Amino acid sequence: MVQVIILAAGKGTRMGSDLPKVLVPLKGRPMIQYLLDSLVDSKVDQRPIIIVSKENEKIIKQTLKDYRAQYVIQDRQLGTGHAVSCARNFVKNETEKIIVLYGDHPFLKAESIVKFAKLEPEAVTIMPTILPDFSGWHHNFYGWGRIVRNSEGKVEAIVELKDANFQEREITEVNPGFMCFDKKWLFENIDKLQDDNKAHEFYLTDMIKIAFLQNHQIETLAINPQEAMGINSPKELEIASNLKSL
Repeated sequence: MVQVIILAAGKGTRMGSDLPKVLVPLKGRPMIQYLLDSLVDSKVDQRPIIIVSKENEKIIKQTLKDYRAQYVIQDRQLGTGHAVSCARNFVKNETEKIIVLYGDHPFLKAESIVKFAKLEPEAVTIMPTILPDFSGWHHNFYGWGRIVRNSEGKVEAIVELKDANFQEREITEVNPGFMCFDKKWLFENIDKLQDDNKAHEFYLTDMIKIAFLQNHQIETLAINPQEAMGINSPKELEIASNLKSL
């Protein structure tokens, strides 16, 4: 059984909106609805867990009242790793795999969710995207975490831009944030996350380094850049509005 967790606690401040970020309209609809529609079509999880904040819980619940979901409050904004750990007591016992998605990524397709759910991670599988470069609209991806591989081509870490050195910043395989975990492994190891980074947050992406150091094979399922695109600014919202999909 697969349980999907959708991170949706972010504010809309950078979007210049009073709405929670995931409710900012894209082509007339709250952006999270596109992701939820893909999830419904995938039939992977008909009642996902949506992580919200105390401040945005009521309006998100009301806006998404036509969707089946379970809401979990992240009481403090301590990072993506902390957000997922908040869901620990709400995941069903029979769950074998956990897929983490983001409510501000409206282009992810049902077919990709299905493929992702079929993978059998030893610990964790990720869904990166590979860019030719960071020019044009691909510059939107420059701020994303870089997929770091060792000399054998194995994924060993995801390094966030603010923590990346010059060489790592040149890497064009980047992380949209979609991850599929073996549930047992995830919750046995998530408390090992530390906030010793420039943002002082618990990054879910640091689970990759933990898995690598435990000698787990970290598989990847690459998707195209448009499908991976997230929306973090008014400019990115404008670009997304002009893309052909949706």
